[in-house]
Amino acid sequence: MAGEFEEIKSRLEVIAEELADLAIQRLRESIDAGGTELPVDEKRLTRARRAVEKAIHLLDEPNDDPFA
Repeated sequence: MAGEFEEIKSRLEVIAEELADLAIQRLRESIDAGGTELPVDEKRLTRARRAVEKAIHLLDEPNDDPFA
């Protein structure tokens, strides 16, 4: 049963990495432009990455639902 989520988890891990890369890119662009505050996009991208990482963690958890 645990193995059935491996492909989905792998795809989510790639998405989390892509979101992290985009957030870093936004930060670099802001710094290069002389910005002193975090870009709004970076905050959204970080929140999205955290949500994806939470989904990965949830898929790692054992199934405690007796009705599943």
